[in-house]
Amino acid sequence: MPEHIKKRLEEEIKQLEYELTTELPAEIKKAVALGDLSENAEYHMAKQRQEFVNARLGQLKKRMAELSLVNLANIPNDKVGFGSTVVVFDSSKDEELTYKLVTSEESDVAKGLISTTSPIGRSLVGREVGDIATVVTPSGKRELEILKLTTIHEAAE
Repeated sequence: MPEHIKKRLEEEIKQLEYELTTELPAEIKKAVALGDLSENAEYHMAKQRQEFVNARLGQLKKRMAELSLVNLANIPNDKVGFGSTVVVFDSSKDEELTYKLVTSEESDVAKGLISTTSPIGRSLVGREVGDIATVVTPSGKRELEILKLTTIHEAAE
């Protein structure tokens, strides 16, 4: 897992755990002191926030576990995969585009960083130079011909 993603996820987990163990119990305690809980908006909002924080913490911890299982040795040397930089020719736009396949946390389409789980990313994964990937987008089908490929292994050298 890229170190900056791990750090970002750990920071969010730490912040949410602090909120869950320190801030929210204090808010709930204050709201309970106001009396009748059936019509106590502060109490209900704090409890809803507590449920949200718990759910988000679960998601983040699961994602950390998933990312820690990524084994770079399993990423092929000659096909598009996580960490690959791909130059493609988009026949519908009649232009060359460069994409780098990254995790969903890093994706930024404006910078050419696309997630391996995005429609374009999914269509490119497992392809080789010369292959044509068909991508179904809301604006219709696009055909991307892979012109150049630099895998994560080549980039590390």
